[in-house]
Amino acid sequence: MSFSTLSLSSELIHALPKEINKPSDIQALVIPEMLVDQDVLALANTGSGKTLAYSLPLLEKLKANTEQQALVLVPTRELAIQVSDAINQVGQAVDLSALCLCGGVDKERQQQALANNPAILVATTGRLVDLLKDGLDLSRVHYLILDEADRLLDMGFWPDVQSVATHTSTQRQTAMFSATFSEELKQKAKQLMQSPKQVSAHQENSTNKDIAETLYLVNKGSKTKALIELVGLHNWSQSLVFIGAKENADSLTKKLNKAGVSAEALHGNKSQAEREAALAQFKSGETKVLIATDLLARGIHIEQLPVVINFELPMHAETYVHRVGRTARAGKQGVAMSLVCHGEMEALTAIRNLTQRELPLQDLEGFPVTDQPSTGESKRAPRDKKANRRTNSKKSIKQFQSKPKRQAPRAK
Repeated sequence: MSFSTLSLSSELIHALPKEINKPSDIQALVIPEMLVDQDVLALANTGSGKTLAYSLPLLEKLKANTEQQALVLVPTRELAIQVSDAINQVGQAVDLSALCLCGGVDKERQQQALANNPAILVATTGRLVDLLKDGLDLSRVHYLILDEADRLLDMGFWPDVQSVATHTSTQRQTAMFSATFSEELKQKAKQLMQSPKQVSAHQENSTNKDIAETLYLVNKGSKTKALIELVGLHNWSQSLVFIGAKENADSLTKKLNKAGVSAEALHGNKSQAEREAALAQFKSGETKVLIATDLLARGIHIEQLPVVINFELPMHAETYVHRVGRTARAGKQGVAMSLVCHGEMEALTAIRNLTQRELPLQDLEGFPVTDQPSTGESKRAPRDKKANRRTNSKKSIKQFQSKPKRQAPRAK
């Protein structure tokens, strides 16, 4: 199948990046539906080409009716920047542009840009709600796209999504894209959509078939040394490492740099300028390892990223699918490695159940496992609660009892 069979104009097709010569599976499924005004619920893995799947039909329709607008809601600033850049790359061929609306950028400057009536708004919910309070009019929005809808829900943005939707045209078309679909998300989708057509280019909640997944069982205290060993052994040009907490990201970054591995951390405590600088250094190859929390890793698009490493397994199984989806994009091969300790077995079981994959654990040479599996019982000896209560009671009574005065010794 070629793009010319999808009823797209020649200007848009010729504006596509040179490496894209035929539609991906999700593009072939979504574009025809969106062109005929059908609401769409699309299951699309990260790196499957979903941005073009919705932006091409949007540009085609807005080219025909310049009075209308489209709105794309995303969970993070990084994804907002990535999506708006991708749309502008193609949109310039038909004189249409996208405006990125997210935090970390001067609001007054964004309001001035809004006065130029951009065809497509790409926004994070927080900044958009803020602009709505200042009088932003969304009545011209006839197309609403929710990108990475599962993350919008998981991160607590859904009330904002619903609020924003009420400000758009009642005649709008809505499309929702997600790498995973929980029952809760499907129910939420029904509240915003009219008889949506569900399309899927892969098995629900699955990982990309082009990703080779390897999981190593290691001691919790050995993870840093194991990571340094793996990075040195494979000599990857770039490695994206996922970690849970911001503080742990900074600590791990310092340890890697001390070991001679160039690393940078990317997390929510960094300013927008620091985030962009860290990402630019990683993309240019100046930084070899980027250590990121899940929130900030959304929207990181690295062409031919060779490996993703889970330094810690995520708390939510769906997040694993998103993490490993950072590699093996656009049909390329990729590697996903996970360092797993005994304390993460519950998280691993949830990931196995969600993805319906065996995901066997392997030994990592040079790193024997000496930690013991958790029994689930407390290591602390059971305490006598009644004795504790008696002791506390005595203490509390003594606090209110005055000490007897010492009498002077009697003269003999």
